[in-house]
Amino acid sequence: MLNNLRVKIYNLLRWSEQYTKTDMVYLTKGGFWVMLGQIISSLSSFLLAIAFANLLPKEAYGTYKYILSIAGILAIPTLSGINTSIVQATARGYEGSFLPALKTKIRWGLLGGLASLALAGYYYFNNNFDLTIAFLIAAFFLPIMDPLGIYDSFLQGKKLFKISTKYWVFSQLIASLCLITTLFFTKNLPFILLAYFTPWTLLRFIFLKITLKKFPPNQQKDDQTISYGKHLSLLSVLGSITNYADRLLIFHYLGAAQVAVYSIAIAMPEQIKGVLKNINTLAFPKFSQRKNNEIKGTLGHHLKIYILILVLITLAYILLCPSIFKIFFPKYQESIIYSQLYSVTISAIAIATLLLTLLTAQKTTKILYQINIYSFFLQITLLFIGVYFFGLMGVIVSRIIGRFLGLLLIQFLTNREKNNRFSVFV
Repeated sequence: MLNNLRVKIYNLLRWSEQYTKTDMVYLTKGGFWVMLGQIISSLSSFLLAIAFANLLPKEAYGTYKYILSIAGILAIPTLSGINTSIVQATARGYEGSFLPALKTKIRWGLLGGLASLALAGYYYFNNNFDLTIAFLIAAFFLPIMDPLGIYDSFLQGKKLFKISTKYWVFSQLIASLCLITTLFFTKNLPFILLAYFTPWTLLRFIFLKITLKKFPPNQQKDDQTISYGKHLSLLSVLGSITNYADRLLIFHYLGAAQVAVYSIAIAMPEQIKGVLKNINTLAFPKFSQRKNNEIKGTLGHHLKIYILILVLITLAYILLCPSIFKIFFPKYQESIIYSQLYSVTISAIAIATLLLTLLTAQKTTKILYQINIYSFFLQITLLFIGVYFFGLMGVIVSRIIGRFLGLLLIQFLTNREKNNRFSVFV
């Protein structure tokens, strides 16, 4: 009985492929686990945002987000692009660079730790002891926390989405529980930071060891894996700075409390974007295995459906936003209008990320460099003008303009290529 049902579902999915032009069996099997993981992760993040908004003063929360933003920039030397390169290499059967990649990430990550120590010294001589301790804590964890998470890229490359999701969900739940429990007992910033860094580092170490034991990598190597990962990391430098620049500028010009208002405003739209990124997680191994002309033949059809879904999601969020804030974030009513406006960026970010995933999978390094450089100067310029002249509303509007101009930039640069490989809006 159960087998017959599975056969019918399988046949139905295969039949639907003539209309969706997608491997629906792969999408359903992988998508279920990836989506389940992201939903649980988003719920955990939502509960965490509620805890921070209701248990921590705005000034303390804003300072916490400022520290994590600085830590995000200091983590750049851990070479996040190697994770993407490992997914691609593993999907093609080249698993031998997994452990060398981990060692490379940790070795380079020491630079971030040293930079954090320097910041701690700066704040010590300026008599800001809370930030001194904060960056001493960050200096210890930065070289190892992010690199240990490379096991997840290995699992994704092998398309073991079920196992990857289980590990991620468990880590997210435990890490969130540690933070929420800490917030109930103390408002001390160093303790809160320890409650953030420690669980993530320990859990990633544990699951790395489990992954290596259960799925030992083969000895096949692609000599370009680490070098391509370094290229991708270099590409991501400007993007990482751009992603954290908003909080840094707000902290500097408007104060810690406004960082908190902004962080709560963008929290739910960012979680929606996180759910949508699962599509890229599923698409990346497929993009890595397929030829350019095969991808181009179906991508335009998929994007039309995707855009429609994104518009509907955005409209639904704008309508529900006031009620959500009234119930869960009563201290942050001023964030409502900012959150509604910021949700407009969901569509631009989701489409741009999908296209960048395609360009990354196909190793179009030249175009990726151009996109990142131009986008960086565009976003930073708009952000600075926005926060300096128009305050928090200026930041939101600059993000909206920057995201849509960034999407147009991607299309312009890909169209400019002679072979027009990835043009999808023509």
